[in-house]
Amino acid sequence: RLRWMQHAYRLTAGDRVLQKTPSSFYVSVWEFFWPLREGAALVVAEPGGHMYPAYLARLIREQAVTTCHFVPSMLQVFLAEPHTAGCDAPLRRVFCSSEALPRETARAFARTLPGVALHNLYGPTEAAVDVSYRACDPADSGPVPIGRPVWNTRLYVLDAALQPCPPGVSGELYLAGVQLADGYLNRAELTATQFVADPFGPAGTRMYRT
Repeated sequence: RLRWMQHAYRLTAGDRVLQKTPSSFYVSVWEFFWPLREGAALVVAEPGGHMYPAYLARLIREQAVTTCHFVPSMLQVFLAEPHTAGCDAPLRRVFCSSEALPRETARAFARTLPGVALHNLYGPTEAAVDVSYRACDPADSGPVPIGRPVWNTRLYVLDAALQPCPPGVSGELYLAGVQLADGYLNRAELTATQFVADPFGPAGTRMYRT
């Protein structure tokens, strides 16, 4: 997962990554370890600081943060903070995940931080965790897409008979690949319902019903 992220986004020794996510939440894993693997700087926010947009805007400016993450609902609050517009000098990229990214939030981001790239990541806990990625284009309209699969991951949109849906036809999203969880602890029935055999992969592989 970290090797894919480096291949896709290329941290350098000049980057400074903001670590503001509580360690109990999965985003904190790449916030901690991606910069340390690549020789970039790690800027650690004060405990609870992730809840205060004015503090985050000041920290990003003062510490010249180039890379950070927001859940979309917090990104909306951050963009409404008057001092956020001054963050476009150090910032190079912002990642969003954990919730659906509204198109209007992506547009507000482009207006407020026009020189900064916004990337939409998607993935459930059962797939540890981001399984797809998409760079947001301010010129796009409609729902923000979740994008294409990351390394070692397969995404299928299937019908009720587990057959691939043609483009434009609604179906259910299934995830497959090495990052799938083994199942739910002490919940064998739920595991059997949600983790099913993958008819498109090697024998014995499974896929997760989202």
